[in-house]
Amino acid sequence: MSYQTLKRAVTARLEIKKSEFIAYAYPVTSREQALFHVEQLRQQYADARHHCWAYIIGDPNNTTSAGFDDDGEPNGTAGRPILNVLQHKAIGNVIIIVVRYFGGIKLGAGGLTRAYAGAAQAVVDEMDLSPYVPMVQVQILAEFATEAQCRYVVDSLNGSIDDVAYSKQVTLTVTIAEADIDHLKERLAMDGRVLDESKKQMSNHAFTEHSLNLIGFDNWHGYDKALIVKDDFNAH
Repeated sequence: MSYQTLKRAVTARLEIKKSEFIAYAYPVTSREQALFHVEQLRQQYADARHHCWAYIIGDPNNTTSAGFDDDGEPNGTAGRPILNVLQHKAIGNVIIIVVRYFGGIKLGAGGLTRAYAGAAQAVVDEMDLSPYVPMVQVQILAEFATEAQCRYVVDSLNGSIDDVAYSKQVTLTVTIAEADIDHLKERLAMDGRVLDESKKQMSNHAFTEHSLNLIGFDNWHGYDKALIVKDDFNAH
């Protein structure tokens, strides 16, 4: 199934019964990137009571790379509702972090679930989304006389030239949509040759992380067991 990705970071704020919920969304392509943003906001909002989050790497409909954290809120009232919003909206390669300042009025478990889901939805409403496009990197072997034409073909397919090496011939390393590889070969004709053995999927556009071990989470359907729950079980 297709899904969408976030073009740039966005934020939104909600106030519910004097508690302030500040939601941030960032495009990410790895667990490390996701946790970097969490740590950054922990430092920025060091006086906040909770920093709850959820992320999805890759396809939200079929992923083995996702995780969430309630950060001291009652079990299942913060991270999971955020994650559910991302899955329902089919958004991948993203983390949503919700910073909460407690306003003195307890919301109860149901109220917290609605509040964190609402904060996640609020930041989703601010997102500029684009369809996910799997990209690959390939090498094109060309003669000096046909280099310019090869560059033109790559550009016309909305590809990018990452590197050019000159020896007896010209080797162009390019990134292009996976679906356009056959078109690239057809368009190049006699001007250049795609070296199939060099093709590799770009990690920042399409990948899975089967070895991910964030909070013991390495299976989408097993995230109940992966939830971090701290010593605060009173819904507030």
